[in-house]
Amino acid sequence: MAGEGSGPGPRDGAGPPAPERVLFPPTFSVSEIKNKQRRHFMFLRWKQQQRKEKLALKKKRRKEREALGDKAPPKAVPKTIENQRVYDETTVDPNDEEVAFDEATDEFAPYFNRQTVPKILITTSDRPRGRTVRFCEQLATVIPNSHVFYRRGLALKRIIPQCIARDFTDLIVINEDRKIPNGLVLSHLPDGPTAHFRMSSVRLRKEIKRKGKEPTEHVPEVILNNFTTRLGHSIGRMFAALFPHDPQFIGRQVATFHNQRDYIFFRFHRYIFKSEKKVGIQELGPRFTLKLRSLQKGTFDSKFGEYEWIHKRREMDTSRRKFHL
Repeated sequence: MAGEGSGPGPRDGAGPPAPERVLFPPTFSVSEIKNKQRRHFMFLRWKQQQRKEKLALKKKRRKEREALGDKAPPKAVPKTIENQRVYDETTVDPNDEEVAFDEATDEFAPYFNRQTVPKILITTSDRPRGRTVRFCEQLATVIPNSHVFYRRGLALKRIIPQCIARDFTDLIVINEDRKIPNGLVLSHLPDGPTAHFRMSSVRLRKEIKRKGKEPTEHVPEVILNNFTTRLGHSIGRMFAALFPHDPQFIGRQVATFHNQRDYIFFRFHRYIFKSEKKVGIQELGPRFTLKLRSLQKGTFDSKFGEYEWIHKRREMDTSRRKFHL
């Protein structure tokens, strides 16, 4: 009988061998692997192992905290770019008398004193494409009392006097490049200021997963988050002046402008009360991200306008922890 004293072969019914756990040496470097496919495969295995170790450590710490009970030490605050932000001397103090005086005398004072009602004109660059047109139409459903008109070759300097004559309080211009919206100009009428933003990550309603039903005509609530400096305070007041004062809470709709590392994220949600303690939200769209490029005094004037602030990348972006809004 052949092979009587030998071990079992690969097909003796023992089944496939169990996969061995990959243990990478401490000095392992994926970049040393020459084969591209093998290098990618080993990188995924290494990331998987890292996630498992991190999850195991997290469970171990949670069990230790539960065992200690009230004697457990306080949780460590993770270090982020946001909480390590470089202090800005222009940070707004709500109790500052100078800030209160500026708010009472700036261009937005008539709105906050309820002397004016927001009326918005939304327009586009010349010959807008379908995506930009749809974005403007959806933006008009978010901002109450807003009207969409198309440029038809008119210069902004000619549009602004017509807007003032028709009692519009703000002008929004959506610019595009290669059929994609990439810029937003917001001008407060009749005396300014005018802000120019770079726009990115635009998503229309049909492109948002698990979105809610179409928004209603109720006036939404407005949330302005993390506009802490004098410049950010001015930008936040510009956004607030687009919406009427008294939101209709029965509509349960919220427009959020969230500033994080000088990127302004816009989201439009509807909240739903699931119970006395739990609240669910549905995103309605559209969504987009803004990055401030300049703030100009007065209305739009590209040649002779006086600028309060201009973003200069090489001079201002010297530190990742330095923010302006």
